[in-house]
Amino acid sequence: MDGLTINLAPAEGDAGGALVSAPDEARSAAQIDMPVDVAPARAPQTLWPQRLDIGWQCVSTPAGACASPADLPAHGWLAAQVPGTVASARRAAGLLDISQPPPLAFDDHWYRLALEGTGQRRLRLHGLATVAEVWLDGVRLLDSDSMFVTHDLDIELNGNATLALCFRSLTPALAAKRSRARWRPRLVSPPTLRNVRTTLLGHMPGWCPSVQAVGPWRPVELLGDAPHAFDTVDVSSRLDGDDGVVSLTLRFLRPQNDPNLRASFECGDRVSSLQWRDAYTLTGSVRVPCAQRWWPHTHGEPTLYSLTLQLDDGHPTSHVLGLIGFRSIEVDRGADGMGFALRVNGLPVFCRGACWTSADLVTLDGSEAQLRHAFTLARDAGMNMLRVGGTMVYESDAFYALADEYGMLVWQDFALANFDYPTDAAFSASIEREATQFLTRTRRFASLAVLCGGSEVDQQAAMFGLPPSMRAQPLFTERLPAIVARERSDVPYVSNSPSGGVWPFSTNEGVTHYYGVGAYQRPLDDVRRSQVRFAAECLAFANVPDDATLHDALGTIHLHDPRWKAAVPRDPGAGWDFDDVRDHYLQTLYGVEPARLRYEDPERYLDLSRAVVAELMGDVFAEWRRSGSTCGGALVWQLQDLRAGAGWGLIDATGRPKSALHGLAKALQPIQVLMTDEGLNGLDIHLLNERAQPLVAQLELVCLREGSVKVASASCEVELAPHGAQRMSAAACLGQFFDFTHAYRFGPRAHDVVMATLHDKASGEIVSEAFYLPERRVAERHDLGVSVAAERNGDGWQLVIEAKRFARFVHIVDTHYRAAHDWFHLPPNRRCVVPLIPLKPLISHDGFVAHASNGAFKADATYAAPAGEVRAVNAISATFYG
Repeated sequence: MDGLTINLAPAEGDAGGALVSAPDEARSAAQIDMPVDVAPARAPQTLWPQRLDIGWQCVSTPAGACASPADLPAHGWLAAQVPGTVASARRAAGLLDISQPPPLAFDDHWYRLALEGTGQRRLRLHGLATVAEVWLDGVRLLDSDSMFVTHDLDIELNGNATLALCFRSLTPALAAKRSRARWRPRLVSPPTLRNVRTTLLGHMPGWCPSVQAVGPWRPVELLGDAPHAFDTVDVSSRLDGDDGVVSLTLRFLRPQNDPNLRASFECGDRVSSLQWRDAYTLTGSVRVPCAQRWWPHTHGEPTLYSLTLQLDDGHPTSHVLGLIGFRSIEVDRGADGMGFALRVNGLPVFCRGACWTSADLVTLDGSEAQLRHAFTLARDAGMNMLRVGGTMVYESDAFYALADEYGMLVWQDFALANFDYPTDAAFSASIEREATQFLTRTRRFASLAVLCGGSEVDQQAAMFGLPPSMRAQPLFTERLPAIVARERSDVPYVSNSPSGGVWPFSTNEGVTHYYGVGAYQRPLDDVRRSQVRFAAECLAFANVPDDATLHDALGTIHLHDPRWKAAVPRDPGAGWDFDDVRDHYLQTLYGVEPARLRYEDPERYLDLSRAVVAELMGDVFAEWRRSGSTCGGALVWQLQDLRAGAGWGLIDATGRPKSALHGLAKALQPIQVLMTDEGLNGLDIHLLNERAQPLVAQLELVCLREGSVKVASASCEVELAPHGAQRMSAAACLGQFFDFTHAYRFGPRAHDVVMATLHDKASGEIVSEAFYLPERRVAERHDLGVSVAAERNGDGWQLVIEAKRFARFVHIVDTHYRAAHDWFHLPPNRRCVVPLIPLKPLISHDGFVAHASNGAFKADATYAAPAGEVRAVNAISATFYG
């Protein structure tokens, strides 16, 4: 990002434009008491907007207690970071208990900042949550009722001034009369939040902590103390045949009357002059011949070109505008017209990943380190898509820039979910502005792949029994698609998620939310029977974090502690929670009685709970990725937890990956071998190569009895074309009958594990491996003969693990490190090297400073040596090291 955060936000009343802002700086906050005449903040002269992020204070008052800044109390103010929220200011001051947060949205909250300067300025407020007023020196300049829009105010400074922001209680807005709703979802409380343009985070009991969004959650900026000060910079890209074309519109804050001012625009090594459209505006475009495409990282390089603006008024200056990519995206409906899949640059892409929540629920943003950490884990797991759902918020420019950099596609819902929304002119105008600003702000980002009207709106109405004619909302079928066509015609639009089919949530047509395996407790064969075309949500389980997180963040691993159950997701009004869902599969797949095991051996209960979810994740995605599958993609609900505990997240609230993420990583890689149980037809082996290069490999098939005795084996050479796939029968590979799936049951089962290993022909290295267990039950435990040694590896450490017998779901527990690979199967007599990644502090959603991991963080000579244990679910006992 070249040290800049790119914010595309149109000015007040402007049709659109991109604003380029200076980067954030981390600020600490503490409780202070200070009179109003605090030391003013001065912005240096610059062409770019200056962020007003230092010197803010905030105070909370009862609703309606202060009509204007003149009524504010002199004491009780907190130092506040902006962008930020009242919750983040309280967290920094040690005054927030995330387990019992106060109902912040129903009090009033005031922010203030002293300004200094002379002359005209433009105040830009990128996001005020939610019913807000803006005051300058006691004069009310603006009222806002949406947290999702940017406002511009032209002001005059004459020395010192005090800027005040008031965030009013939501109570009056929730009580306002609007059109009667045809249905009321149970997900959100109160249901009249349909009337208010605010996030549903903090208002969804059952799975989200009640941390409500209040405050200036997006940057506040000041523009205008330089002659050539920029107002907006709007950048977009498109493909024209093999060439890439970048268009730029630069708007100055003031008219430019200097006839000698010249400008040019550079993309890569191509330069083009900009032309004056009027006294405020420069426009132009650059053509990049034979432009390299931007790809999702699974299918190629996410190539980005640098953009630079040159201004010359006798003193040439160069301004970095960030990066941009070239790609095409279209929807493939399949031969029957009922499917949904994406083609990127003309190639089909199986989209897999997870639904995004928030890097930090308290700030609704997250630091660059937090974002990079999440993107790194998602990319390394083989994901290539994240979905920002309608119950969340529009993410920061840093999020979309990182998606570009990491080669991660983004499915973006508009911030609309579940409700029958108002239809009056004021609400429609607010949505028009919100959507236009968001699309303009994100126009430059290649990663934006799908735009969706909202989440589960049509589904809610259908489940209430309403016919299509009574549940239709023109907002999703007319207004939003028209805005998308105008502002980002390069991105496909979907009216709702889910949508398509006889019911909007039908699995065999269009986009669905698949919880057959999961909440509905269907058997694994339901994955094929449901004929999923694209699952924008799927596979919600109460995923158990590692012991380290349970101990560090909760102080307990007792399964009936109230803190455990508080973190387990549940649907409002249901008589079950997602612990019960996971327990169902423990019993049906592993043959254990969860309640009894939890009582007699809680540690094993937790390990088996982690293992069964890892197994389910891998098996379901193997089915969806297999040759002949109708599925074009699937996104797990959710990527990260919002609080510590057994939440839906694949990553826990401290930043540690859970077993579910490791299970997915075994099935989501670009070069992949998978196996599927075809019953009486035996075992199918599926070979996938999503890379642009061909692969010549050796496939080895081995069947073991008692985890160590080879009873059948075969080997053959395979050639995988670029972006190609093959399916072969294990029987054909072996060349003789063998009951791989134990479907014929001619006597006792001859084996307990099948291993398919793909070796690169040139290097001999293993590029992918898959395992099939004809019997999943975990009653038997053995002495596996596991040996573990910790070794230095450059600046870091690694473990060398070996077993004499097949080890099922190997798990590494270490106080100071996390394993780069975990929850994996280990064949007998094979040396397995597992790099260890040091843990470093990372603030979780509840303010707990946990040890989270980042691959860029290296141990030094003084860092603690590894010490821990290696477990396997079929081992009699753990093996200790260190």
